[in-house]
Amino acid sequence: MKVCMVYNFIRISYTDALELQRRLHSQTVSGEIDAALVLLEHDPVITVGVRGTSSNILADPETLKRLGVEVVPIDRGGDVTFHGPGQLVGYPIVKLGDVGQDVHVYLRALEQTIIDTLSEFGIAGYRNPPAGVWANGKKICSIGIAIRRRVAYHGFALNVNPDMSFFSLINPCGLNATVMTSMAQLLPKAPSIDQVKQIYIGKFAQVFGYKPEPRAEVVC
Repeated sequence: MKVCMVYNFIRISYTDALELQRRLHSQTVSGEIDAALVLLEHDPVITVGVRGTSSNILADPETLKRLGVEVVPIDRGGDVTFHGPGQLVGYPIVKLGDVGQDVHVYLRALEQTIIDTLSEFGIAGYRNPPAGVWANGKKICSIGIAIRRRVAYHGFALNVNPDMSFFSLINPCGLNATVMTSMAQLLPKAPSIDQVKQIYIGKFAQVFGYKPEPRAEVVC
């Protein structure tokens, strides 16, 4: 069974996480490691994917600065999205060969890990093309990936209990902010990020057939 290195952080900046992803991507391409999974929360940040446009950022630069929200253009698929505290962000670094050499098969598998995780909390998640997971008629998890040298990186953002008002700063994934929801909005009591992480690790391992191996990591 292939081993997946699991890096579990509390909160780190987007740029630090991106640097770690790139390092793990290189190690996966070279065969130094089989796969990796980075789980964390981010400081408030708006990321703009390769199909994103500035018109989907609704707030002016002064407002974003006042709120402490960084804007970062990145090389993942998708449009504009928000990451921040209360949101579980996951970055799987996975060889496409482990999931049939097909990007769409990989995306469906990644969605399944979220659907299975939500199910453990009594939430019925479902797919809504082109990518992402929805629940109760609204989007609860955004997914955006990139593939380089047949290895996937970037990943998902699952809304556990974030400040949903931040989504009003953008058109998330090109949609109206009112389409977004969270586990906190759908449950009598929101689970902790750590509770969701622990469930997710198990579901990820089941769907992808990896043995998870926790790793300690310091990001400077």
